[in-house]
Amino acid sequence: MLREREDDPRSGEVSLLPPATALSEPPVRARSGANAEGSSSESRHELRPRAIVSVPLAAAIALVVHLLVSKQEPPAEVHSFTAFLSGVLGLSIAAAIAHRWWRRLRQWIAAMFPILAAAILLLIIWEGVTSGLRLLPLPYFPSPAGVLQSLINDRALLFDSTWHSLILLLSGYAMGVAAGFVSGVCIGWSRPIRYWGMPVLKIIGPIPATAWIPLAMVVSPSAIFSAAALIALAVWFPVTMLTASGISNTRASYLDVARTLGARRSYLIFRVAIPAALPSIFIGLFMGLGASFLTLVVAETVGVKSGLGWYVSWAQGWAEYGKVYAALVIMAAFFSTIMTLLFKVRDRVLVWQKGVIKW
Repeated sequence: MLREREDDPRSGEVSLLPPATALSEPPVRARSGANAEGSSSESRHELRPRAIVSVPLAAAIALVVHLLVSKQEPPAEVHSFTAFLSGVLGLSIAAAIAHRWWRRLRQWIAAMFPILAAAILLLIIWEGVTSGLRLLPLPYFPSPAGVLQSLINDRALLFDSTWHSLILLLSGYAMGVAAGFVSGVCIGWSRPIRYWGMPVLKIIGPIPATAWIPLAMVVSPSAIFSAAALIALAVWFPVTMLTASGISNTRASYLDVARTLGARRSYLIFRVAIPAALPSIFIGLFMGLGASFLTLVVAETVGVKSGLGWYVSWAQGWAEYGKVYAALVIMAAFFSTIMTLLFKVRDRVLVWQKGVIKW
């Protein structure tokens, strides 16, 4: 009866209900959209065959090239690099097989296999130029097998040097961050302190921290303390500048609202200005961390008896350039790991900016 009354134009009644077909259409479209979205997400996780076989193929080519061109190399180097390439080949084949049942592994393969394949191709070119064609003079340009053997032979000394560099870097970086944060907050908040502090920043800040090495060796009683102080000086300038900039550029509306609600100066500084300046503060932390790496390597070459910088200087003095390259590999992994950890902290603190700058 209701349907007849709705369909009959003579009844004079206006129906407020849509037709039955109209009621059924939107869920169908929604389901179709959901299915399309699910299929698109699944298609994103599907890997192309060339991406799957890129690393195993590159590792196999590298292994063949190594066995062909390394006949004149020391047996220890040949054996070590052969085992390394065989391990890469085995792991890549296992990953290519297991990706069908492991979603995160598929995502990792899609993101990393092209880069890893390119890195292996660079190893092939490196070994072909050094061990095969002998285009680069020895001992300044060793083969990758020689660098790997240096890593294996000096693993204990490299571990000890890395540990000492980590302690020295963290101590100097912590001192520089603490001093830069305090001075940056003071300069950014207080106008009188800004008046007297900015000239000091303009004079001392642009001078490279490594230029103070002769003075630090005379003034400081300990080489380790002087190296940590140089690292702290290198970190202090960017942290101070970016912190002061963030504090001084805090929106006046935030401070006015807090004052209206009865906030005191300490609340305005620690609960309003500093949180608002966190993006600028983290930029200063990243810049200071990069400056600390450079200062660490240079400072360890003067007076310090352990560390990666000292190891590079010592190996260069004995013309052990395989060990120099081995230390450079450790430095790359060491510094990249610390930078990655700082990015993780930034993403945790600044949740709303997560993914804006990726590392």
